[in-house]
Amino acid sequence: MKNTLYILLALFLFQFGFTQNPDRVYKSHSEENNIFTVITNDGNYRFQFYSDNIIETTFIPKAESLKSESHAVVMKPNQVKTSYKYVGNTISFSSNTLSVLIKTAPFQISYSYNGKLITSEKRGYYKSQHQSMEMVAGNIVADETEKIEFNLTKDEVLYGGGARALGMNRRGNRLPLFNRAHYGYETKSELMNYTMPIVLSSKKYMIHFDNAPIGYLDFDSKNDNTLTYETISGRKTYQVIAGNSWYDIIENYTNLTGKQPMLPRWALGNFSSRFGYHSQKETLETINIFKEDKIPVDAIILDLYWFGKEIKGTMGNLKFDRDSFPNPKQMIKDLKSQNVETILITEPFVLTTSNRWEEAVEKNVLAKDSIGNPAKYDFYFGNTGIVDIYKKEGSQWFSDIYKELSEFGVTGFWGDLGEPEVHPTWVKHATGSADEVHNIYGHDWAKLVYEASLEASPDKRPFILMRAGYSGSQRYGMVPWSGDVNRTWGGLQSQPEIALQMGMQGLGYMHSDLGGFAGANLDDELYARWLQYGVFQPIFRPHAQEEVPSEPVFRSEKAKRFAKFAIEMRYRMLPYNYHLMAQNHIEGTPLMRPLFFEETNNSNLFNYSKAYLWGNDFLVSPVLEAGKTEQEIYFPKTSNWFNIETDEIIKGGVTKTVKLHPAYIPTYVRAGAFIPLAKSMQSTKEYDVNVFQLQYYYDDSIKKSKRELYFDDGHTVNPIEKSQYQILEFEAEKKGGWLHIDFEAETALNYKTESKTIEFVVHNLNKKPKKVLVGREKVTGKYNSKYKTLTLDISWNTATKKRIKVKL
Repeated sequence: MKNTLYILLALFLFQFGFTQNPDRVYKSHSEENNIFTVITNDGNYRFQFYSDNIIETTFIPKAESLKSESHAVVMKPNQVKTSYKYVGNTISFSSNTLSVLIKTAPFQISYSYNGKLITSEKRGYYKSQHQSMEMVAGNIVADETEKIEFNLTKDEVLYGGGARALGMNRRGNRLPLFNRAHYGYETKSELMNYTMPIVLSSKKYMIHFDNAPIGYLDFDSKNDNTLTYETISGRKTYQVIAGNSWYDIIENYTNLTGKQPMLPRWALGNFSSRFGYHSQKETLETINIFKEDKIPVDAIILDLYWFGKEIKGTMGNLKFDRDSFPNPKQMIKDLKSQNVETILITEPFVLTTSNRWEEAVEKNVLAKDSIGNPAKYDFYFGNTGIVDIYKKEGSQWFSDIYKELSEFGVTGFWGDLGEPEVHPTWVKHATGSADEVHNIYGHDWAKLVYEASLEASPDKRPFILMRAGYSGSQRYGMVPWSGDVNRTWGGLQSQPEIALQMGMQGLGYMHSDLGGFAGANLDDELYARWLQYGVFQPIFRPHAQEEVPSEPVFRSEKAKRFAKFAIEMRYRMLPYNYHLMAQNHIEGTPLMRPLFFEETNNSNLFNYSKAYLWGNDFLVSPVLEAGKTEQEIYFPKTSNWFNIETDEIIKGGVTKTVKLHPAYIPTYVRAGAFIPLAKSMQSTKEYDVNVFQLQYYYDDSIKKSKRELYFDDGHTVNPIEKSQYQILEFEAEKKGGWLHIDFEAETALNYKTESKTIEFVVHNLNKKPKKVLVGREKVTGKYNSKYKTLTLDISWNTATKKRIKVKL
């Protein structure tokens, strides 16, 4: 062990070539209650394992005390079996897999995983002097900031920092941690609605800086192999999170900060949305047109006209305008009768001209100025105050509004402008200054809405669409979107990157306004391509400024036809997509996944977002440029890939130019996959979980494959904890000249076992099978010589096992 440790340290020194803060001097160390403390001349380091793969490090400067409260962490530290060694001038504190190494002279802290050094502090924590403190022209400047520095190797690729449009590799950028909207962005945006204090490295580790106030993440902008976290104040705490795979790292991080709750099943359907519907009559008529055109729809979103006739001057009313919406309860009831949910926009601002201003002042719900009066300032919508959700009065007042609207029958809420969009430094909240709570305002607002929704409707899963959040926001059921993207090809091009990055940072439901939001650009090709991409992104929600309609029912016949095809495909994907939702809830796994998850050592993929995985089994390549007739796609070497339209098989590990079709984007299925598809429907409420199609993509290269499919009722809160679910298991194995296919089910205690009617399709059978057995019964099935498919009609009582044998 002694020799191994010295070898590791020698390699580390060779690799990084550093010295840590020369003014920091080791004094002593101790361990108590699984907390390892190192005392230095200028403060104490505190190390604690949350699990074998997560360690938290806090530096407490002299004259300061421990700040234990975290906005992000919900996991309780486990009783991790640790080991301690002190050899020469090196101390190690280790779990089974992760170690912190403290070199006493010169002082140095580093981290290793499975014996491999992954990262180290450079100067560690220190203070830096500046000139002033405020957000100016997109830059945060301060009298004094606090920094934590780490070493990087020259070849590391870095991800994280939240939602940005910069390319997948964020290295070389100094990025503000200050949630801020960027109206009309396209291919580049350094600062957007969701900033996150998270760094992921191509060396397969993550660092989460567990602090809320505004600051910076510097991804080696000076090209000196340095990663820097900078903030105005707060905790000097970070967690190092490691794992054997990218999936492990994300699961470990979401164990630490919370898992995304299951959304209602209808959230995977199509939304009717625009800025905005002006009246009850217009709302109902829009849905009637969807029904007439037989375009599936599950929800309609009402923008700010539901509480006022004008864009300006009415924000904060938060009650239906009875001139425009004379009977909102009846409207919501009528929509519900057509299987359409109602979602309302809300904002945290109360204008001085709104109907509720006097009420908000009287009930003391607003944030204050420096002398204790309600803070008032101007922004686009008028003169405003902001709800102080950090004090009891503000939280209760806001929560009661959501509960009242829920009683009307509203089943989802849209939280807009929650960065907050305008949030002057001088504004005081109950728990701190605007700069201290700015980044977590949307995060804590989501918590308020989530809890109010459950209090009002304990048996319904909340749906919360939010424009801003922070690390850990996923645990409040947050569905983020990528802000006011430009309605251009440039706007579309940045969307896969944003969604992939956010999925890696725990927010698996990041999506975009399909078709683009900003600008009066009537481009049917762009619209169709954006909606085709939307089939394979977490939420399918066209939305735009009202100069150009976002709903397919108001577009040209050609655009409507393409949109309808995409939406119908989205609905057919419902059982597969719902399984992805369950997987995200259980394991934290993102729905959209970059290709380097598949080939972790392929550096060519580290900055690649032209194609991605949708779940485990779909390879998707969005069309992101106008007028293209073909495009190049890389096919991961881990599988062969079936063209979903033609069944052409493409060997993995190649880059291939494929022809494009105007009605859909290139989509491929992994060899050996079982893909469940639903029958056609007009609403997810029509979905019958007991009737579906199951496609099996047989390939000689796959000797054995297994997949699972999750079911529940689509609305029960915490179905897994309540044992109200079923998981179907499909397994295929080639044995000699036979293909064996087994169906089994794991049925939870409180879920009713039912029979399934399955149209089972086996692809890539070059000849009609010599014999087919379902159980012991010999059947014929239907063999299609053109597409080389075998179709079997299977009735399966899931209380028993079902075996199918095909003689090849």
